[in-house]
Amino acid sequence: YYGTGRRKSSVARVRLVPGEGRVIINGRDFEDYIPFAALREVVKQPLVATETLGSYDILVNVNGGGYTGQAGAIRHGISRALLQ
Repeated sequence: YYGTGRRKSSVARVRLVPGEGRVIINGRDFEDYIPFAALREVVKQPLVATETLGSYDILVNVNGGGYTGQAGAIRHGISRALLQ
């Protein structure tokens, strides 16, 4: 599944692949790329809401903006991908 998310000046291209819940952002691990726990929760919100946390591996390419804008763009992209 594929979705594009945008927030402020950030754009995220998100791919969901059936898997065990790994998140790779720009080739780096989720915890390494987003250092703040609150923003990691923002990214997980669509998966928690749809009870699919741990069902997909998520591959993200994101650019532009800061941490908050990128986290919001990733959340938007995941939401759009889940709708497919």
